[in-house]
Amino acid sequence: MDPRLLRAFLAVAEELHFTRAAARLYVAQQALSRDVRRLERELAVDLFARSTRQVTLTADGERLLPYARRVLAAHDELSAAFARGSTAAELRPLLVDLNSPGLVFGRILDRARELAPQCELMARFESGLTGAAAEIAAGRLDASFGRFAGLPEAVRAGLDQQPVRYEPMAVLLPVDHPLVGLDAVPLDRLAGEQVYAGAGNDRTPEWTDLARRLFEGRGIEVAPPAPLAVGPEEFARIMAKHRNPVLAVVGFPELPGSVLRPLVDPVPLSPVSLVWRRGLRHPGLDALRRAAAQLAAEEDWLNRPADGWIPATDALIMMIQD
Repeated sequence: MDPRLLRAFLAVAEELHFTRAAARLYVAQQALSRDVRRLERELAVDLFARSTRQVTLTADGERLLPYARRVLAAHDELSAAFARGSTAAELRPLLVDLNSPGLVFGRILDRARELAPQCELMARFESGLTGAAAEIAAGRLDASFGRFAGLPEAVRAGLDQQPVRYEPMAVLLPVDHPLVGLDAVPLDRLAGEQVYAGAGNDRTPEWTDLARRLFEGRGIEVAPPAPLAVGPEEFARIMAKHRNPVLAVVGFPELPGSVLRPLVDPVPLSPVSLVWRRGLRHPGLDALRRAAAQLAAEEDWLNRPADGWIPATDALIMMIQD
């Protein structure tokens, strides 16, 4: 029996609340519910009685509880016997790519530092999950954030991921653009525009692919490649020169000479996961996962709005928690 299923059961049995149990295990609530249902199918019993107000253990759930605790205690003892101790490798700094300054990923890192003050969690800012994934595979980076479904399948096979957020997308407009007077920009108002989405940047093809999927059939074009700008001043200068709207997210910091407006009708969502090398063990990573799960639960980051848009492939991967 997969210990993960027993851990899902035990967390819900002790919390009697699926949202709190999911945060405790650093997983999405949908993934936790799926694991509990799978365990119920394997045992051919109902383990919980669920209502809109409460979750309680059934008689079979009560019967399973002491067995689950003993099995998981033995499993943890076995893992500890063969795990690294507090070696230099385990206590080395954890290097995390936060994409760009000012995004929500910085809040996750701040929370992780509070949860694990004994660890050194180091930030860097180099946008693009595709570029970060190559660095993770080479051992030069430990974790990053971004659109996991946008990576090639062969690359994903060497990584683990934890869904963190469905981040509403936005558009960065020049201050004199005709749409800046709107509080939110309907997607169809961008018809006929060329919108910059990182085309030509070999670190961010997952973002360009998401833009193409969003723009398809809406009369919006992905703007041709522009010189790669590093830093807000250079980015603002290139934007002012080319004058294309820029696809962004609602948390993107505004730049001089630009105005950020959310996109609506529908609300396009950028699916964000925490991504790390498969098999990596580090207390800093544990803290990072816990911090991401806590903030996602506190601020409802994984609740998709009814009018939200996301590619089907992304929706499936965001629901899967290995």
